[in-house]
Amino acid sequence: MRVMVFFDLPVLTDKNRRDYYNFRKYLLKSGFLMMQESVYCKLAQNSTVAESIVESLKKNKPDEGLVQVLRITEKQYAKMECIVGQNNSCVLDTDERLTII
Repeated sequence: MRVMVFFDLPVLTDKNRRDYYNFRKYLLKSGFLMMQESVYCKLAQNSTVAESIVESLKKNKPDEGLVQVLRITEKQYAKMECIVGQNNSCVLDTDERLTII
């Protein structure tokens, strides 16, 4: 299962820019990978883990702006097509290195 985060945050004031930076830093430290600017994705082992990821996002959301979350299965994620541009081969898009403890 994948958890995708889409966000549009204001960067008009110093506080807005700080909130943007801190939210982006939180996503990266939490294991999210950047797919595009303001689009991040993280692999979750099951729906329970995905729900805990979403709850953590809610606790760390910025005060202003729009943050949206989409949970999709690996099968749905695998059907994603790249219409324009090139796929970035350094982004992990499989779960072959996933270790379940």
